[in-house]
Amino acid sequence: MDVLINVFVALHIIGIASLLGGFLTQMKAMGPGTARFTPAMLHGALTMLVTGVALVGLNQADDQTVNNVKIGIKLALLVVILALVYVKRDEEKVDKGAFIAVGALTTVNIFIATVWT
Repeated sequence: MDVLINVFVALHIIGIASLLGGFLTQMKAMGPGTARFTPAMLHGALTMLVTGVALVGLNQADDQTVNNVKIGIKLALLVVILALVYVKRDEEKVDKGAFIAVGALTTVNIFIATVWT
């Protein structure tokens, strides 16, 4: 079970890397106002959602304790990120506020995952 959990953790990290990497590659375009949400950002967020749900289920099945408050907050942040990216995915230019919100929420999600023990 530990190997399976570790595989899903790795996939979860790949998802966050895709989401944050897509954001970071578009930061230069934010200056002139031409930043957009890339498909990698959407796919990264979806990967995080699927693997995160799987990780919660696998950890509970393995009789490990799961901090439901932490998971709930992370899920809420991810749902907001997914909503913003999904709704604006086809637009040529994304509002600066929405773009910054996705980057900030992604960063907060990372800190919650790593610092909150």
